[in-house]
Amino acid sequence: MYGRNSSNLKKESGGSIPHQLPNGRERNTRISNIRSFLPTTEEELKAKNINYLDIILVTGDAYVDHPSFGIVLLGRLLESKGYKVGIIAQPEGPEDIKRLGRPNLFFGVSSGNVDSMVANYTASRKKRKSDDYTPGGVNNKRPDRAVIQYVNWIRQSFKDVTVVIGGIEASLRRFAHYDWWSDKVRRSILLDSKADVLVYGMGERAILEIAERLSAGKSLDGIRGTVIWSSSTPKTNLSEEFIYLPSYEEVIGDKRRYVDAYKCAITNTEPFKDVVLVQKHDSRYIIQYPPAMPLTQSELDELYLLPYTREVHPFYLAKGHVKALETVRFSITAVRGCFGNCSFCAITNHQSTHVVSRSIDSILEEVRILTKMPEFRGTIVDVGGPTANMWGLSCPVRSTKGQCTKNCLHPSVCKLSISSYSKPDNAGAFIHLLQTVKSVSGVKHVFIGSGIRHDLILFSEDADEIIFELVDFTSGQLKLAPEHAHPNVLKIMRKPSAELFLDFKKRFEGAAKKKGQKKYVIGYFIVGHPGEGLKENIYLRDFVKKHLGYTPQQVQIFAPTPGTLSTTIYYSGIDPFTGEEIYVEKKDKLRNQFKENIVNLR
Repeated sequence: MYGRNSSNLKKESGGSIPHQLPNGRERNTRISNIRSFLPTTEEELKAKNINYLDIILVTGDAYVDHPSFGIVLLGRLLESKGYKVGIIAQPEGPEDIKRLGRPNLFFGVSSGNVDSMVANYTASRKKRKSDDYTPGGVNNKRPDRAVIQYVNWIRQSFKDVTVVIGGIEASLRRFAHYDWWSDKVRRSILLDSKADVLVYGMGERAILEIAERLSAGKSLDGIRGTVIWSSSTPKTNLSEEFIYLPSYEEVIGDKRRYVDAYKCAITNTEPFKDVVLVQKHDSRYIIQYPPAMPLTQSELDELYLLPYTREVHPFYLAKGHVKALETVRFSITAVRGCFGNCSFCAITNHQSTHVVSRSIDSILEEVRILTKMPEFRGTIVDVGGPTANMWGLSCPVRSTKGQCTKNCLHPSVCKLSISSYSKPDNAGAFIHLLQTVKSVSGVKHVFIGSGIRHDLILFSEDADEIIFELVDFTSGQLKLAPEHAHPNVLKIMRKPSAELFLDFKKRFEGAAKKKGQKKYVIGYFIVGHPGEGLKENIYLRDFVKKHLGYTPQQVQIFAPTPGTLSTTIYYSGIDPFTGEEIYVEKKDKLRNQFKENIVNLR
């Protein structure tokens, strides 16, 4: 499986180089800046005197050298450890794949920041016209099932090169999974793509170990945070527990076995459990090694202070502006991970429930970098992460023994998740963090653009003080995600009650009024989620009419994405943790009508 010759540095025949940097005056004005980026063209390799690359990363997004882009995080990290790294963004065929030659170690492949099927289709299965991650914003550069397509082009171009797949598309499709777009259970993407190894979750530790082992000519078996395939029964390691999931053949024939497989995988994928999960596919075995341990605070600090340009690479900028950069250019990632465990969200499965917070010193250093950028006008648009106000929070159980069987925030907030936010000497002083960022010279405004958990705030002993201060870090509207109003739907979603949302809304808008500011809470909602029928949808409609005083435009139809609890319930009609049968509305016409009922209130 790993006996391929990955040290051949020569380009294979037929590898013409069709793409160069822009010519003429535009090229001359940008060539001085090109050395700051990871190379993406042959011309850059020559300018940097690079004869070969160790690693080439392929992504479905345009190359934006910003830490909000996962492939760039990995590229810069590998570069900082001495590897020669290049990026090929949005390739359109084998000729694009060939343009940087053959890597000494491996190709790393990702669909980008978003699953390609989510990027390409709406919740009504209609083709999206726009793509914020593509130059010019037109959705015409990312193929469906991008990971599979990119690996196929690599295999066509270079024989026997090692291919590593990762990112959210690969991570959440690592076992047999329900695919909503084809309405069937598909095999592991590792087999469908014909890649050698899959990195799941946040990939920094795994990708470095893969690079180190290939450099030393060692096997890739047994790396934490990876999945491999084998044609023989896995060998037992006495330090690890092996658990066999229901096979692919079982889960495609029995929805209850599919549910069993999901529950077993989700409860045993935990860094503090040395569990190896195995799922048989025909005569082969998918083998998931235990997750990589979360990064330490100092490691996360180092990662986000690598020399990002925070610009679109000139080669791609010449094709048009990339909208995705404009929303994050002056943002700060302060925290990674989320213990919210919302049923429909992939973040818990991808980033895990283990929250890691950056140090204040590291965050302030990044803020100072932003203030020195010519385009900076004094506003930090976001200091956050998956859930901004989880910054600084830690649980003595989760951080030493792993995630316990209790959900941290549902059906109620665990007392171990609560911290006093407003005290400067407290580890969870999120408000103090925002105030400190705002005190940096050159910063005029600091806002929270990420989501927050209002239930975490309401269960804090100083909730009113936190809310009062939070007003100053809100730009007009504070966006919250109650998601629904009906108690049964919220229970299935693992979201707090609608009454808590209304309580927070009342307190926040009251605090804003005391400060003489017109600021409001805006709700985001999901319709068509498992558990919602017409009765529950009407309940939500009446709730909106009675309590919000406006017609919400932030209403989305639930789209079943791979790897989530909600998708498992959508496919099977069964809650894996209770065994309860759940009503699921699958007709697109009715799901669309559910949305119309909310956005077209009369």
